[in-house]
Amino acid sequence: MMEYKEILNEIEKQLEGEAHLDELAKKKQDPFKILISTILSARTRDENTRVATDKLFAKYNTPKSIAEAYIGELEQLIKTSGFYKVKAARIKEVSKILCEEYNCKVPNNYEELLNLPGVGSKTANCVLVYAFKIPAIPVDTHVHRISNRLGWVKTKNPIKTEDALKKTIPKELWLKLNRLFVRFGQQICIPIKPKCDICTINDICPKDFSMEMIPKKKKTL
Repeated sequence: MMEYKEILNEIEKQLEGEAHLDELAKKKQDPFKILISTILSARTRDENTRVATDKLFAKYNTPKSIAEAYIGELEQLIKTSGFYKVKAARIKEVSKILCEEYNCKVPNNYEELLNLPGVGSKTANCVLVYAFKIPAIPVDTHVHRISNRLGWVKTKNPIKTEDALKKTIPKELWLKLNRLFVRFGQQICIPIKPKCDICTINDICPKDFSMEMIPKKKKTL
């Protein structure tokens, strides 16, 4: 039986390119850019998030500048991210709070991140992992789906998946879990008709689809 580390290493060998947050973290570990990009990434594809983030930060790249920006202009800059009116209002409000309460800095504390408007567990954990290298497990649709398919958890929603994974996966692997599963879920272990025939862990994967369901829309990102 392969251990978790061996399985993750085997998954990594199959992957190409990098996910958007990976790119941001490698270029410059800017907590604010990672926070805003994660908010923009909700319910959209990486390529759409890249375009929106690049356009936004080409003009406004600090909490102060976004907090003071005209909301209509923010909407146009991030339009490709989808739900742009809601997201524009959200990033403006978050930026204002960061300036008023945190000296225009992003907190590196889970509870403080959760107190920011619209920031849920996934977003808070993404900031911890990608901006501050603090061990956490951001659970998005890919992490939830793949963890259940592999039989690592048997859960119906991301929050329960996060709790179960933290009890199961060694802490030294937390930082790489989201990074690998996001790309694995985009490239091979896709939602419909996963590419099991080319997957190098096909032989040890139980392919448990029993917990899969259409995700419900959430109020938090």
